Amino acid sequence: MGFNPRIQLSIFLLCLSFNLYTCTNTTVYQILTKYNLPQGLLPNSVKSYSLSKDGTFEVVLGKPCYVQFEYLVYYAEKISGKLSIGSITDLDGIQVKRFFLWLNVNEIRVDLPSSGSIYFQVGIISKKLDVKQFETVHACRDNALALCGTSLRQVIFKFHLFGWFFVFFN
Repeated sequence: MGFNPRIQLSIFLLCLSFNLYTCTNTTVYQILTKYNLPQGLLPNSVKSYSLSKDGTFEVVLGKPCYVQFEYLVYYAEKISGKLSIGSITDLDGIQVKRFFLWLNVNEIRVDLPSSGSIYFQVGIISKKLDVKQFETVHACRDNALALCGTSLRQVIFKFHLFGWFFVFFN
């Protein structure tokens, strides 16, 4: 005994008209791939996500965390933006460490067709990286110092030495 075809059609149309893609079991990583973006842009700790018809999305992680790529990246507990084919704009909740500063990543895009590069917009600066490092989903760490192979004691020691260097040469 099957469903009435009218009921099946009604359920299908309801799912299509629903603002969020909640009628499917699609993962956020599959969504990224459908938009020609690498699935490794997000860490492995995604708890939930929502995606509206206009491409605006929100991803919720288990907790804020760090992932080491070519640069250290911080993910807030809530990440939002606008998804379109080959790009994420209006991005909020992802930062990259450059020197001693944490900078907001505003946009991510790839070339279509793919050139093997991915571009990160940080303010007015655009950085081109190899897309291969974002092809796999990375483990999320809750401690940035552990990712750098540095203990808190080493960091304090380095800052102490830097302070003496600054005083001596100033």
